[in-house]
Amino acid sequence: MEKTYISFTEEMKKDYTVLIPNMLPMHFTLISKVMQNFGIRSELLLTQGQHIKDTGLKYVHNDTCYPAILVIGQFIDALQSGKYDPHKTALILFQTGGGCRASNYINLLRKALEKAGYGYVPVISMSLAGLEDHPGFKMTVPVIHRLMYAILYADLLMLLRNQCRPYEIKKGESEALAQAWTDRLAAEMGASNKISYKKIKETYKKILADFNKIPRAEVHRTRVGVVGEIFVKYSPLGNNNLEDFLVKEGAEVTVPGLLDFCLYCVYNNLMDTKLLGRNKGQYAVWRIAYKFFIKKQKDLIDIIKENSEFDPPTPFEHTVSLIKGYIGIGAKMGEGWLLTAEMLELADKGIKNIVCTQPFGCLPNHICGKGMMRPIKEKNPDINIVAIDYDAGATAVNQENRIKLMLANSSD
Repeated sequence: MEKTYISFTEEMKKDYTVLIPNMLPMHFTLISKVMQNFGIRSELLLTQGQHIKDTGLKYVHNDTCYPAILVIGQFIDALQSGKYDPHKTALILFQTGGGCRASNYINLLRKALEKAGYGYVPVISMSLAGLEDHPGFKMTVPVIHRLMYAILYADLLMLLRNQCRPYEIKKGESEALAQAWTDRLAAEMGASNKISYKKIKETYKKILADFNKIPRAEVHRTRVGVVGEIFVKYSPLGNNNLEDFLVKEGAEVTVPGLLDFCLYCVYNNLMDTKLLGRNKGQYAVWRIAYKFFIKKQKDLIDIIKENSEFDPPTPFEHTVSLIKGYIGIGAKMGEGWLLTAEMLELADKGIKNIVCTQPFGCLPNHICGKGMMRPIKEKNPDINIVAIDYDAGATAVNQENRIKLMLANSSD
């Protein structure tokens, strides 16, 4: 079959800059550093503002998924900014290969680039599913190994920053410490450095010790969980800086880690075999990967419990068990059953106030998120959930007023 895309070649690797869209600032900073350590010059885009939406809408139909509008707008805005040489620039998109519209982002992006006059810019598909071939960008075992620990490290930093930030006496100290550790960890995960799991577990303890030293006031904060479509749940660009707004309103924010989504993807491959008889030849591989991730998560949870009073993540296997009687395990388009599970997980931890973020028109989220609010509330009458739509035409004022109303009705 004839290839219809421009590959990122070994030759390009020498002098091209690869731009990364900003979904999770700490996670993607570490991912960018891992790429740099393996010889790929990369840069995380941190641009925000109305002009990003406007640029996306100029080159993508306004009915397109909101995250696609933002990501494409951010890429094209960068190419038009004059900061980069478009003939020496490549773009990268992260894909799961699932049935959600997200799997079509890459074709939407290439069509938009053509329309904007940048059809020659290579777009790299970063996917464990091996959707495309890019000789200059290979998901080798050493790269995957470091990316996995980048996710674990960043999940820990995000968790600790969120639990310290609302109580810190010196404003900005938690964020500064998280950034300092992000820079330090990026250097430690260099291609020439041997990854020692014993050292990684010791590093977890050092991170916990540093955050534990942050002076914190003993004041009450309303605990608020954030769930939803993966981009608008995490991205400050996608959710209008939701975490900052909630902290400003006097809340402690809890956001499930990215590892849960990775485990969800692996788990779904196992369920495809059990429920549908698919991928039987790969079942053993996915089973090994699943047990590996579960063990890494358990180690992290145990270290947090043994070395601090911080609230650790919920074990993934417990999260899965919570959906019984609510939604089937076969509902796996987009965030699927995980979205329902994360709301139940937060309630199970005593976090009764939940913001469910969703791009307007996102069918999986409207079913597994907004559509599940009523059955969840029927069995958990003290839960307080608000669904917030994010769209190029939605105003931040309207979104924030609805969240303020949710906080006003909080029983926490």
